[in-house]
Amino acid sequence: MPCLTFRTWVLGIVSCAILSFLNQFFTYRQNALSISSVSAQILVLPAGKLMAAYLPRKSIQIPATKWSFSLNPGPFNMKEHVLITIFANSGSNTVYPVNIVTIVKAFYGRGINLIAAMMLSQSTQMLGYGWAGIFRRFLVDSPYMWWPSNLVQVSLFQALHDVEVRPKRGQTRLQFFFLVFISSFAYYIVPNYLFPSITALSFVCWIWKDSVTAQITGSDRHGLGIGSFALDWSTVSSFLLSPLATPCFAIVNTMVGFFIVIYILIPTAYWTNSYDARKFPIISSHVFASDGSRYNVTRVMNQSTFEFNLHGYDSYGKINLSIFFIYTCGLSFGTLTATKSHVALFYGRHLDKFNNVHTRLIKKNYEAVPQWWFHALLMIVIGLSILTCEGFGGQLLLPYWGVILAALLAMLFTLPIGVITATTNQVSDRLTAKLCLRNECLTC
Repeated sequence: MPCLTFRTWVLGIVSCAILSFLNQFFTYRQNALSISSVSAQILVLPAGKLMAAYLPRKSIQIPATKWSFSLNPGPFNMKEHVLITIFANSGSNTVYPVNIVTIVKAFYGRGINLIAAMMLSQSTQMLGYGWAGIFRRFLVDSPYMWWPSNLVQVSLFQALHDVEVRPKRGQTRLQFFFLVFISSFAYYIVPNYLFPSITALSFVCWIWKDSVTAQITGSDRHGLGIGSFALDWSTVSSFLLSPLATPCFAIVNTMVGFFIVIYILIPTAYWTNSYDARKFPIISSHVFASDGSRYNVTRVMNQSTFEFNLHGYDSYGKINLSIFFIYTCGLSFGTLTATKSHVALFYGRHLDKFNNVHTRLIKKNYEAVPQWWFHALLMIVIGLSILTCEGFGGQLLLPYWGVILAALLAMLFTLPIGVITATTNQVSDRLTAKLCLRNECLTC
């Protein structure tokens, strides 16, 4: 089946661009909305079939070359569909460096060179492809790395392309999919547009609306959320992204950790006034002065150079965080370290086993991308990263050794984090990273 077709390039690039824009746009919402590549996977199917039905079939010669291509090489096939979805997936995740640009402009009121911001975003994204290629044999070729979320999309591809006979008094997979799709889309309008208050219902706060303790324990936004529940699927599933694709043991593990931290550790620390916790909100991503007011960052930082003002810090006082954020940031370092030991103990003996029937079939029928491509890409992008950070008048304030240190840290943690994602559908430290990047906290 043809795959690198005109339809693939056009629909793939358009899908990537649209998802990139929409997800970055919705990131700035209070209740952020994430549009996955599954949306593009569904929508490009009719577009591909329309292009297959109406585009001309004759070949087009590329001027001054012997190359030619057809706008319509035949029916729209599964390989084209998969490649377009891969394009879309490349743009479906928000770019972390954009948060850096946002924080600099929104919280510190300082501009940043457009080319520097663009190179920062592109170089950090491209570094990921270099690491992915280096660890491909461990994270892709190994039969123990099964990537649960990918299985959902594989099943959907089969439902969209396989020809099924409808069973008596039953439904085909495609019919069942569209029934669920239309029903969930129709319901999504209710909590997000028609009746947003059912996104989270805090009965404890409604009953004791004048009680500070009730607000702390029952509030769904600024408290522990005890006694509150949600009728919005995006809220219910937000801590797992896609709980239907997550193994049961991972869900149970996450929920046990959630219960221990939120319902035991945080309340105990708050009501025993650990770290002067009762001076500040129990859950907040902001930073505070010792008297409970918002921390005035301008008093401890030179606005023109972004340099730390030690004299101002000594006279003004230390930074204080909410008790939730103290434990979240602290435990995140433990989580990251535990990632390496967990992978070594539970998956270490499997990491060098690659020989299975699927790997053999793929290697027999498809030539792999040469490994030196990834090595060359990694070296080039690291060089561009250093050039970006050292150039543009030092706007990014990161010296060359900082780039090299960051690259070494990425090399150290890509494999263990990749193994956990490939086996549990959970990205280590994802939530904490997002909280830190969106916080105007100096410690981050």
